[in-house]
Amino acid sequence: MAKKSDEKFIIKRSGYPSKGEIVIGTVTRVLDFGAFVSLDEYENREGLVHISEVAPGWIKDIRDHVKKGQKVVCKVLDTNPKRGHIDLSIKDVNERQRREKVQQWKSEQRAFKWLEIAGEKAGVSKKELFEVGKKLLKEYDTIYGVFEDVFYEGHKAILDIAGEKLAKAIEEIAKENIKPHKVEIRGIFQLKSNAPDGIERIKSALLEINNLSLDGVNIKIDYVGAPKYRIIVESEDYKTAEKALKKAVDKVLKKIKKLGGEGTFEKEV
Repeated sequence: MAKKSDEKFIIKRSGYPSKGEIVIGTVTRVLDFGAFVSLDEYENREGLVHISEVAPGWIKDIRDHVKKGQKVVCKVLDTNPKRGHIDLSIKDVNERQRREKVQQWKSEQRAFKWLEIAGEKAGVSKKELFEVGKKLLKEYDTIYGVFEDVFYEGHKAILDIAGEKLAKAIEEIAKENIKPHKVEIRGIFQLKSNAPDGIERIKSALLEINNLSLDGVNIKIDYVGAPKYRIIVESEDYKTAEKALKKAVDKVLKKIKKLGGEGTFEKEV
């Protein structure tokens, strides 16, 4: 439900999480047999992490691993809506999943704040904003996802749900805060030169990349270990990145051949 004016504006999902879903929550109670976790993303939902699901191996004292008020990332093992049960596991979440979920939740909290500001700009009441937010959350899964979509597609993407004033305010804030996604492609050059100044010739071939005119593209060369050199191309879309990579590869291989050396290139998958 909507929060009071002195608290953070947060919109939570209705219903229950899905089996296998990664969720974030706050430990509310720690008992000898397990810990109860209030799910931060769901309305009035609390799950149980049995002591056997807290950490790998035998646990002598559960309080050595979890404490009341602690934020935890869990995997949903099972749900029973009829009985109101949600079984969770902390140990089944790997480090990458934990980092990604924490980052996702931080982004979502920022998006709640952006939505609140958009509501103020558009003159929308907190109650109305909450209702619109619930509809957007159902459509996009995350409020941050709403701002991302509006950044790329414009306010018309949410016009039917948010109305013109709020949709335009969301677009304005999205343009101010969302950074375009970057795609990255990589590959390996193998460059050789038997000349006395072979290293300098290889460097000269790689420096050909600096002569390319590539707007919105960032290219970096990393030394892997003779004779291998990694090229990393970063852009906002794959088509542009692929085009830039081809130009760079052609330039480098043509130059090293001209300098009496040889070279090959293989794209990393």
